[in-house]
Amino acid sequence: MSSLAEEKLRAREQWSQDPCGAVHGRKHDPGTREFFDAIERHRYTEYAPWMPGTMGFDQFPGARLLEIGCGMGSDLVQFGRGGAICTGIDITPRSIEITRHRFALYGLHGNFIVSDGERLPFPSDSFDVVYSNGVLHHTPDTAGAIREIHRVLRKGGTAKVMLYHRNSLNYWVDIVLRRGLLRADFLRGRSVNDIMSQFVEYSEHDARPLVKVYSRKEARLLFRVFTDVKVEVRQLLREELRFLSPLVSENLFRTLQKRIGWNVVITAVK
Repeated sequence: MSSLAEEKLRAREQWSQDPCGAVHGRKHDPGTREFFDAIERHRYTEYAPWMPGTMGFDQFPGARLLEIGCGMGSDLVQFGRGGAICTGIDITPRSIEITRHRFALYGLHGNFIVSDGERLPFPSDSFDVVYSNGVLHHTPDTAGAIREIHRVLRKGGTAKVMLYHRNSLNYWVDIVLRRGLLRADFLRGRSVNDIMSQFVEYSEHDARPLVKVYSRKEARLLFRVFTDVKVEVRQLLREELRFLSPLVSENLFRTLQKRIGWNVVITAVK
């Protein structure tokens, strides 16, 4: 088995066992409205309240929209409610089953396919929007996946992609300083990539998927084939500041979110 196949199998194992966000609905029966509503509340009110506006869930009515790595369909449902014509792909069959069920539960329509983001099963110029949130930093050929996004977008179409941010508080403090140096993982011969694989997408099943990070400059370079590229940084929680949090004003905190947050969000026009 090739190393590329092994990396993708680890990713599939991770999200087959631990669907992204499911823990936040654990007080309710899986697959119920209450279960999905609890996941949504946490995602868009507690964890990332910036996401609906930044991702533009209501900005694409009538658009043919593809999500690469739809997971349990949380974001894709929002686009569907906003009037987009939704297609979701995921490498994990369980994710496709959950998303299909979720759309039906809320009376929404979509097309869902088990597929690999590096080899999209669609003709060129098929979509008005391609969206991917927190997925392409787990695939071995991220640049190849972005070339595929460019291919399947029509001219003038929009790509919205989130990748993990190298120059973030989480990367330098939690991963490099706390785990790598203070806990001596580097002295034990473990690399930053090893640490991220174990702890960024933590799983009781120890799947250890591939995890990569990108600076704003690196992210912009990945999208150089697009005609217009906007890069912004988001996603920082006050608890990440630890003992410094009470000393940080709300204005300063908003500035820090846009500089050392964990997410790089790229909006690119073909």
